[in-house]
Amino acid sequence: MAPLRITRISQKAGRPVTETANNIASPIAPLAPKKPHSFTHHGITVEDPYAWLRDPGYPKVEDEDVLNHLKAENAWFESRMAPHEGLTEKLFAEMRARIKEDDSSVPQKDGDWYYWVEYEKGAQYKQWWRKPAAGGRDGTEGRQLLLDEVALAEGKDYFNLGSFSVSADGTKLAYSADTDGSERFEARIKDLATGELLPDTIPGTLGSLIWTANDTRIAYSLANEQWRTDNVRLHTLGTPIDQDVEIFHEDDEGFRCGASLSANEQWLLIATSDHETSEVRIVPAADPTAQQLLVKAREKGVEYEVDVRDDTIVILTNDDHVNFRLASAPLASPGEWTTLITGSDEFYITGFELFEKFYVVEGRRAGLDQIEIRDYADPAKITPVDFPEQSYVAAMGNNPEWDMDVLRIGYNSMVTPSTVYDYDVASGELTVLKVQEIPSGYDAAQYRTERVVVTARDGTEVPVSLMMRADTPMDGSAPLHLYGYGAYGIAMPPYFSTARLSLVDRGFIYAIAHIRGGDDLGRQWYLDGKLDKRTNAFNDFVDVARGLIERGYTSKGRVTASGGSAGGELMGAILNSDPDLWGAIVAHVPFVDVLSTMLDASLPLTPGEWPEWGNPIEDAAAFALIQSYSPYDQVRAQPYPPLLVTAGLNDPRVTYWEPAKWVAKLRELKTDDNELLLKVNMGAGHGGKSGRFDSLKETAEEFAFILWQMGMAEA
Repeated sequence: MAPLRITRISQKAGRPVTETANNIASPIAPLAPKKPHSFTHHGITVEDPYAWLRDPGYPKVEDEDVLNHLKAENAWFESRMAPHEGLTEKLFAEMRARIKEDDSSVPQKDGDWYYWVEYEKGAQYKQWWRKPAAGGRDGTEGRQLLLDEVALAEGKDYFNLGSFSVSADGTKLAYSADTDGSERFEARIKDLATGELLPDTIPGTLGSLIWTANDTRIAYSLANEQWRTDNVRLHTLGTPIDQDVEIFHEDDEGFRCGASLSANEQWLLIATSDHETSEVRIVPAADPTAQQLLVKAREKGVEYEVDVRDDTIVILTNDDHVNFRLASAPLASPGEWTTLITGSDEFYITGFELFEKFYVVEGRRAGLDQIEIRDYADPAKITPVDFPEQSYVAAMGNNPEWDMDVLRIGYNSMVTPSTVYDYDVASGELTVLKVQEIPSGYDAAQYRTERVVVTARDGTEVPVSLMMRADTPMDGSAPLHLYGYGAYGIAMPPYFSTARLSLVDRGFIYAIAHIRGGDDLGRQWYLDGKLDKRTNAFNDFVDVARGLIERGYTSKGRVTASGGSAGGELMGAILNSDPDLWGAIVAHVPFVDVLSTMLDASLPLTPGEWPEWGNPIEDAAAFALIQSYSPYDQVRAQPYPPLLVTAGLNDPRVTYWEPAKWVAKLRELKTDDNELLLKVNMGAGHGGKSGRFDSLKETAEEFAFILWQMGMAEA
């Protein structure tokens, strides 16, 4: 029986508590104090009384008031979820039972070695292995442990391996790791013969580590104070890092730069770009301080990427078609581009890979992945890789060698577990190497998937991928979970998920809305959901939910939804616009304080994000538009559905105060008694907890919240 509550409220150690009759303190929903703060742009003054939640010492967060408030939110989250701990544990046990704990990837040959990764039973992190290629892919003789993430992560709340790069001669390993979620990685070099770490240590890297100059130098990028990579530097092994040489610097604060190797490993490619414009330079990998060759000077709105084969540069660009074309140019005249594959309304080219005897083009037709083998000598010769299902996800895997005859390809669908293929280029034969094993059992025949089209309010047809049990009723009684993202031109493919089964097996229909803002249906699909067309993404998502209700998949109030980061912005927008439509919402690290963030050029991502959202500092129209949909700015006095929000204290992408401010304002203004919970990961960043089981536990918490709010906690 719950203790009798009395009305006196007190503060203990900065944490709001309710005094109870038997003197047991239990948390209450923390109400953040309001402190006067405002800003003015374009003659408009905006009041922001929760701005104090941003620690002035950020990226360090040490302000006692801020930390106490975040701890109070966590205490409230824990107290409200505590009665459902059994459900969370049950879900977690189900999800974990579907994971093969002692798993490994399929070894792939690179030079004189086969490389692969393994998980030991019970381990949260991977081990990286190799063995001599002479023993064949299935042999075990001579296996060597290159890197043990388990050992590196020991004693740490968070661990994320960044770059992993073996030198061309196979004797050294360069790797980087982040141990607090801030995405500032420390790079180290390991001698693979002795297992010893070299004294070379490079803190604060962000991006790849590239071996150059016959394995004597490493190209890398440092994150500056604003967490931006505006440089490419060279470190010579055995020398102090203060002697490292900067070989490229980007002066435009909105651009980010980094380095990579050409497929034949003869060229160092230095690329810099924002969300709509790019520029590439190349320099011999053997002599990275030589004079760089500029492929083509940046032109606003023109994106391109390159690779090199012999004396020819191959370029993927959107310069004359929104869905990109593939072109070539001689090394001697890199700006003279000749079309290899014409841009097409039907075929959206998303990438290409060069090999010695052929090249591969990846793209999408009608939203479905395509892989095509192309002939250098005969441009008309096109060999598509065919797949067995009508809706699926397919992509090139790890294919590291220049001279390859068999390609590694990955495949899955909403009902088909992840499958690894080898594709024989000469015969066109697909050979299954591995199918994701689900130890607790999985029968694809018990499930079905559909792809439907819903007409949005402006007449645009929006595709939706759905998965459900074969016996799920189609009479509107089933609950439906709708997932979406819709930003940055990132597609949301109809992928397989073992965790998802815990909802589907309880009667949920799981749906992915392929809304504008992603590039699911081509590059124009992305452009139609950004800048002044941003609200199309929000409208699409709402219209998909209503369309699925109209078709009898579910009913109003039986729809739950989730999204993260920019997808969390989506969640905030649909909460404000259509609060009565949703049964429950989960917003992960949500980008909800859009106006304030885009007005602050000192924040890590802001200048580079202006091409995506608009620049409200200089553009009054952009200010007005962003303010009109920014979830935090549009919170108002109305009922809101149950909401679970997550944040990461060290998140450099969506800073912790965005979700914290949003929840504080919602608590102040909402007129209902529905649950509003905020969980702040105090030692993690944008992706939440890093271990494979810790991450799964957070998914179990999310699903437990959804089931609780849908009255299905006993399911």
